[in-house]
Amino acid sequence: MAMHETRRGAIEMTTAMLMSGTIGWLVVTSGQSPLNVVFVRCVLGAMTLALVCARFGLLRRDVWSWRVVGLAAAGGAAIVANWVLLFAAYSRASISMATAAYNTQPFMLVALGALIFRERVSASTALWLVLAFLGLVFVVKVEPSVLAVPGEYLEGIGLSLGAAFCYAISSIITKRLKGTTPHLIALIQVTLGALMLAPFVDFHALPTTAGPWANLATLGIVNTGIMYVLLYGAIQKLPTAMTGALSFIYPVVAIAVDRFAFGQTLGWIQVLGAALILIAAAGVNLGWRIVPQRRAAALPSEASGACQSD
Repeated sequence: MAMHETRRGAIEMTTAMLMSGTIGWLVVTSGQSPLNVVFVRCVLGAMTLALVCARFGLLRRDVWSWRVVGLAAAGGAAIVANWVLLFAAYSRASISMATAAYNTQPFMLVALGALIFRERVSASTALWLVLAFLGLVFVVKVEPSVLAVPGEYLEGIGLSLGAAFCYAISSIITKRLKGTTPHLIALIQVTLGALMLAPFVDFHALPTTAGPWANLATLGIVNTGIMYVLLYGAIQKLPTAMTGALSFIYPVVAIAVDRFAFGQTLGWIQVLGAALILIAAAGVNLGWRIVPQRRAAALPSEASGACQSD
């Protein structure tokens, strides 16, 4: 039975990460501004998640509390900011480089854990952080000549780092909601996101043809509502190490999609930088030790296995 659950969780996690890797393509080909994209994603995601929560009986009044709603709303604000910043980065730094910079978020989560919860940071984690920083230096060293908007590459990297920070903030807040059904948390978050962004949406600029709407509908229903159901279901079934390992399907797919869908080519130094960031993030997520355990402080389990998803 346990083996069956693990196998099912692995399939769910893999599917969710494959979906996540196509988000950049859907965002760019929709032709919409980041605010418009996130608004539609929140609306359609909320509708899908509401159906899921109703199916599982999670819309009862006794399931809700002001504490749950308040914390989920705070986390939702960070998630919405994360999406807006990351989506804005795609057109400036490319999907590949935005995704690479975004994968620095495990280190931000570790840093926040050390500052807020006084969690100890192991020597190995500190060394992985140095490696990731070196990778980031390589990523921002050269601006690719193939980018459509010269001069905005560094701005795109900055937006990606801001998105990673917002994701780490959301993760810290979500830790306070331990025991609350994840589908309910996600529903509160996307509902709040739709309400937050509604005053800023350019409704006149929304698509008037079927193609862009198909992309937005896929993003909201499949890559938000269904994806989060699969993702949260997988997290509940899988060991932390396996969750962390499978989460790296997402950046690999995103970079591959950018290459084949948009012909994005990168300098060798940027490829090296992206590889260093992903290797370092894997080291933190999977608890790889550079320094022997007897000499290193134990890495808090809460900071490891952080699942990254758009």
